[in-house]
Amino acid sequence: MDGEAPGTEAVPDVTERPAAAGRRESANAKRRRRLAQGTATRREMPLWKELPLLLLVAFCVAVLIRTFFLQAFGIPSASMEQTLTEGDRVLVSKVVYQVRTPQRGEVIVFRGNDRWAPEFQSDPKAGLLSRIGGGLADLVGIGQPGEKDFIKRVIGRPGDTVMCCDADGKVTVNGFPLDESAYLYEDSPLAEGGAQTNDCRTRDFGPVLVPEGQLFVMGDHRGRSQDSRCQGFVPMDNVIGRAIAVGWPIDRWHSLPVPPTFADVPDPGGGQGGSAPVALDGGGGGLPVFAPILLTAVFPAPRFRFNA
Repeated sequence: MDGEAPGTEAVPDVTERPAAAGRRESANAKRRRRLAQGTATRREMPLWKELPLLLLVAFCVAVLIRTFFLQAFGIPSASMEQTLTEGDRVLVSKVVYQVRTPQRGEVIVFRGNDRWAPEFQSDPKAGLLSRIGGGLADLVGIGQPGEKDFIKRVIGRPGDTVMCCDADGKVTVNGFPLDESAYLYEDSPLAEGGAQTNDCRTRDFGPVLVPEGQLFVMGDHRGRSQDSRCQGFVPMDNVIGRAIAVGWPIDRWHSLPVPPTFADVPDPGGGQGGSAPVALDGGGGGLPVFAPILLTAVFPAPRFRFNA
């Protein structure tokens, strides 16, 4: 090799390696110090700074859950006894009806149309702080809902013919008599002589044909429920979600499955003997207009949550 004496080998510069290693160690030490300082800073953050951040995160998560997935509602009245009793809080899924329509026997929460009289009145004397607090509570699903939110059981779907009563005094759907003993608390009285009247408190109605896009709903405590017998059909677009369980109080925790009797209801089209079905008013038609019985079924707590 040029410049080197024959028979000699190049000697590596061993001083460069320790210097480079020292620089790397110095850089690593600096990074460790910065990380340690950052960790110390986070650990030293006072509670009054951390708490608002935690509350903000919890609030955002609660709003997302309430808006898209699950919302709590409460029951202060008797229209769904004994399935739901006064003081219960139910969990309502908002996801299930994004992929399918409500089925017979399911308990649903829905927004009443103009035909459904408001059963809860907001306090007109509420102050500014009360209104702000109520608005924030509404956002996370624990506040006061709208004045026309109701909870009922689906009895008839689009195309179904619903009436009461058969020879045994039972509600029939497409000619099939429902065995409601598993959930019915107290039925409405029969009209004298089986005649139909314009009183919601009597059991007799129909037959009625449920229009497309509508539902026929009833409460489980028929003598105390203002439902489709009085107020007409419920548009499917007004359904908020399906009540899936009672979440409070703890000793009443239970799911809200579909009663077995609804599995035996035939599809519409089989017909039903007797007079031709008529349409209910309130979404597309008109059953005889019954005098309403106004009762509430709304969230417990200081103020009601929704109507029954």
